[in-house]
Amino acid sequence: MNDGKMPPKSAGNSTDKGKSEEIPAAEAGLDAARDAAIRDELKGVPESMLADNDGDDAGDGSGDGGDSIDDALDRLRSDLDAAQQDVLYARADTQNLRRRMEKDIADARAYGATGFARDILSVADNLARALDAVPEELRADEKFKGLVAGIEATRRELDKVFGQHGVTRIASTGMPLDPNQHQAMLEIPTDDAEPGTIVQEMQPGYMIKDRLLRPAMVGVAKKAD
Repeated sequence: MNDGKMPPKSAGNSTDKGKSEEIPAAEAGLDAARDAAIRDELKGVPESMLADNDGDDAGDGSGDGGDSIDDALDRLRSDLDAAQQDVLYARADTQNLRRRMEKDIADARAYGATGFARDILSVADNLARALDAVPEELRADEKFKGLVAGIEATRRELDKVFGQHGVTRIASTGMPLDPNQHQAMLEIPTDDAEPGTIVQEMQPGYMIKDRLLRPAMVGVAKKAD
């Protein structure tokens, strides 16, 4: 008999409804945690790169957002490795360039006067010839004594300037022939020196520091017939 009272609502229906509401909330919490982790991973990445990746993902039509983010991270890591290699190569090139420039500057300071020194050697040669041409009797003559002294003083001053710039004369007479410093012009038969020994210097040679400025022209001893 129906007395007009409504049947009581089932408690089980209310419980099932509560559980169904808790599941989406838990999933939303997991999504939020994953999104936060992704944001931390992508910190410092330019916005333009993120925009390009988002566009690629949308064009693929893939619903799996996790795979797309992983691919983007892999590409970013690959680009980062390539950029680091480029930086290392650029740093090495810069260091090599700096070393070459330092060497060029040092060479310019040390050998910048090479051309001038080579040209001035003819002046030294002429002074030496002038002194050698003065006979001994004129050296003692009062009329020429001052002239000879002036030429000798000029030669000494020139040798001093050569020394200040690293220009030194090559030793020749009595030394064994060195093709790096001497240029043999003739062979002289003699028993007074070992074959290959320099017995005559026709033109002196010079070095500028450790480089050859002009080879010495010499005559070399050979075994007499």
